[in-house]
Amino acid sequence: METAEKQDLQKRSFRIGGMTCINCQNKIEKKLKKTPGIHDATVNYNTAVAVVTYDASEICFDEISAVIEKLGYRTLDGKSGYTVTQIIGTLVIILALFVLMRAFASSKLAADFPLAQAGMSYGMLVIIGIFTSLHCIAMCGGINLSQNLQGSGGTAPASTYTLLLPSILYNGGRLVSYTLVGVLVGALGSVITVSGRFKGVVQLAAGIFMVIMGLNMLGLFPALRRFSLHIPKVFAAKIDEQKTGRGPVVVGFLNGLMPCGPLQAMQLYALSTGSPVKGGIAMFLFCAGTIPLMFALGAVSSALSNAKGQVFSRRVMQAGAVLVTALGLVMFSSGWNLSGSTNSLDISPLTPAIQNDVQIVNSTLLPNRYPAITVQQGIPVRWIINAPPGSITGCNNRMIIREYGIQYTFKQGDNIIEFTPTKAGRFSYSCWMAMIYSTITVLAETEKEG
Repeated sequence: METAEKQDLQKRSFRIGGMTCINCQNKIEKKLKKTPGIHDATVNYNTAVAVVTYDASEICFDEISAVIEKLGYRTLDGKSGYTVTQIIGTLVIILALFVLMRAFASSKLAADFPLAQAGMSYGMLVIIGIFTSLHCIAMCGGINLSQNLQGSGGTAPASTYTLLLPSILYNGGRLVSYTLVGVLVGALGSVITVSGRFKGVVQLAAGIFMVIMGLNMLGLFPALRRFSLHIPKVFAAKIDEQKTGRGPVVVGFLNGLMPCGPLQAMQLYALSTGSPVKGGIAMFLFCAGTIPLMFALGAVSSALSNAKGQVFSRRVMQAGAVLVTALGLVMFSSGWNLSGSTNSLDISPLTPAIQNDVQIVNSTLLPNRYPAITVQQGIPVRWIINAPPGSITGCNNRMIIREYGIQYTFKQGDNIIEFTPTKAGRFSYSCWMAMIYSTITVLAETEKEG
């Protein structure tokens, strides 16, 4: 009773910056509850608000803030901790990165990256994996960094094992995921065809999710946290990377299931083997080729974070969040194109010459561009696409025209695509990766060119 009378219990609500996921909420809440002088603590990731009940005779608010800062987070006075100028500047950087990524995706350099094809040796699959790791850094680098910066809140220098463990677990999860997918796909033995529109909708949803995830990692708009997807708190608490290391494994495993152009090509290769064993081995070797660069990125970020402290960790996490957001925009853009919602700005569409009541269109295949064409409604079209040596790449080698149910794989020389446009309008078509796209404009019977 005497001790209770000396207590000076106070309750304070304040905002916390730097939380990137539900695990951050659990980690802060758990640490606060174990801190002497704190009687109760509740942290809400969605609102970024903490409510702490503490004994002012044992601990002051500045000491509570210090506990939070040692975990790599910070207490905030404002709503997001960012000024309007900082928010606008960050959004400009994200949009600029998105434009650069789209430009690179349709460039000849990106198109020349090798992809898995039937008949390749296992050794070649490893080499393709090594090349693809450059793509993995762009697509998954931010996610990789997020897992390697999770446990950097300690004050004592971490051991080499502790620094390397998150990267080992993350890439181990990817390896298991890739291999299992290879086994399952190899066992199918036949391609399950889904419509281009469905693929587009999936990519649209994935893009929106990635944008929200990236913005939440940055903490620019706290209100968006209400729309983030995360596992329930009771399960998230069990995936505590500080104690069990399972967090990076789970994230790595799920990362291996993300939609990705080179990965889809590899899955088709595994499908072509017609064997679960061969498919699993192929995917295992391919993933093994991607690991060295991804592992190095994670290990270096962990080591630098440990050496430079929490300020560096936050900077790297912010860079990763910007990358994730820009990649989400790229995926959203690809889904928009693949679902048939794109608009081409090509100012000089190809027009046909009519011979024997057939519209003849001639074009040449380019490594990083498809032409826009204009045809007449109700008249059969014979589209002759010449593919000169060196023009066919891993990206443009298969063209999808969803409106007419066409999926055409190019070969060197003349390629003939035939269809009859029965409906007027503007219809998009794209490569199988939805990175190269253009349009087919169909003029109504009452309309004429020019």
